[in-house]
Amino acid sequence: MFWNREMETISGADLEALQLSRLKWTVHHSQNVDFYRRKFRDAGVTPDDITILADVEKLPFTYKKELRDAYPFGNIAVPMKQVVRIHTTSGTTGKPTVVSYTRQDLDNWSELIARNLTMIGLTDEDIFQNAVNYGLFTGGLGFHYGAEKIGATVIPSATGNTKRQIEMIQDFGVTAIHCTPSYGMHLAEVAEEMGATLDTLRIGIFGAEPWSENMRKELEERLGLEAFDSYGMSEMYGPGAGFECPEHDGLHIWHDCYLAEIIDPITGERLPDGEKGELVVTPLVKEAMPLIRYRTGDITRIIPEDCPCGRGKKIARITGRADDMLVIRGINVFPSQIEHTLLSIPDVGDQFMVYVDRINHLDEMTIEVEINRKSFSGELADLARLQKTVAGAIKEALNLRTTVRLVEPGSLPRFEGKARHVVDRRNEIW
Repeated sequence: MFWNREMETISGADLEALQLSRLKWTVHHSQNVDFYRRKFRDAGVTPDDITILADVEKLPFTYKKELRDAYPFGNIAVPMKQVVRIHTTSGTTGKPTVVSYTRQDLDNWSELIARNLTMIGLTDEDIFQNAVNYGLFTGGLGFHYGAEKIGATVIPSATGNTKRQIEMIQDFGVTAIHCTPSYGMHLAEVAEEMGATLDTLRIGIFGAEPWSENMRKELEERLGLEAFDSYGMSEMYGPGAGFECPEHDGLHIWHDCYLAEIIDPITGERLPDGEKGELVVTPLVKEAMPLIRYRTGDITRIIPEDCPCGRGKKIARITGRADDMLVIRGINVFPSQIEHTLLSIPDVGDQFMVYVDRINHLDEMTIEVEINRKSFSGELADLARLQKTVAGAIKEALNLRTTVRLVEPGSLPRFEGKARHVVDRRNEIW
């Protein structure tokens, strides 16, 4: 099914012509922002230098810090009276990034969400539970308006009160749910404790944090649904900029609205299709807050082949963020790799925490992981065997020696929003 067949399937020369036209508009429009005028001047480039798509490489990168430094409204390219909504990022590392929207921006965003939901089979007959944070976080309202656009019945359940969330699924006959994958696992855990069946669920949409194929299998088995990956970030409107189709093999970036590149995160050199690197995105239709070659920090690759669904090229699932990557004794480690390995071991649960310390000038990684409730016996011999199994699996997957601690079921923290699995204590001052 298609929501906008013409734009979803545009390809070849038609797509290139559309992208070039929209890129030229975006570059000129960015000159309404002071810091872009300065960046272009410092880079020795003008909007008129963009004559072909490849000329995008002449343009300077945009970094998250520059958007934070522009707080609150230094990144807006339209008069304030045209801004009809404001969202922000969490601001956990300082001032948040302010994300502004014109009425056309909101229409564009809900259009992309409508494409995503239609692509995976949602219709006006579905009941959609939106179990993500509303308010300044973009995930709630973004999916809310997109789901309403296709005519679905929307339940704005937000986060928290997990038992009530489960009751709503049962009482309202919810057919599709949107939440973080970690919260989806928590829903499954609580439903099992309650003895609740969630028979009406058929589709789950999970995003806002990297997750593995093994977690997909767990979610699908325990919640009885088909799981789809959602990708986006506030700076790109919000979630839904990329989305998984029923092929379950990568994410469709809507190429009529975003120009995607993959670069070497160290050198900034553009990489060919198929090579893994950092995703750089230039939105092509944003009015309030244009972006030029935005460094997302997300690690992926462009899949060279067109998708069988007819919607062109995709990016591979996000394996992690460049700034989330841990370097342990010279080895690059992403939390999603650890998750994938742990979920392949039936006797451990789905909750884990990673602690990184520097002891005697060496990096040491400790993984705490819960034992599966069904396997938890307390027998020391069984625990020792399981601990050895987990440590061996981690070493094989990461080529890295780690300390594994098995903990009781339910003892590690649960998260209603984005999960936090890593505590890096190497830079702490004691």
